[in-house]
Amino acid sequence: MQITITLNGKKVSADVAPDALLIDFVRSHGCYSVKRGCETSNCGLCTVFLDEKPVLSCSVLAARADGHRVTTLEGLQEEAAEFGGFIADQGAEQCGFCNPGFIMNALALFRENPYPSEEEIKEYLAGNLCRCSGYEGQLRGIQAFLAWKKSKEAAE
Repeated sequence: MQITITLNGKKVSADVAPDALLIDFVRSHGCYSVKRGCETSNCGLCTVFLDEKPVLSCSVLAARADGHRVTTLEGLQEEAAEFGGFIADQGAEQCGFCNPGFIMNALALFRENPYPSEEEIKEYLAGNLCRCSGYEGQLRGIQAFLAWKKSKEAAE
């Protein structure tokens, strides 16, 4: 089956099997930030944006994305780098395996709710698995980023 997806702003066409998953499609096109973690749609490591909405690419058939826009962390480098530094400053990137999915979900949260409360942050990111930390570093990183963003906007 021939599909065409706009992947990180570039049209990509490929033949895929009817049961091919979106995670396999994006990884086969060099998007290695999208990772397999659980194979059960529970860890958030495979998060991509499908038409600007976060989805678990291990749960979406590649054919379902035909004609749509898919964005991975590779397509959001500038936006991700700005936020990712705050996570690193809090020591929340111990092994780094969960970072791409975590950052994708945090960016989706900020787009949906620019200034979430602590409870809203915890609720939104509940589906992200991190085996190294207790999530406190990530939470502190998000809160530091939001405080920085508020002060930056106030200065403008």
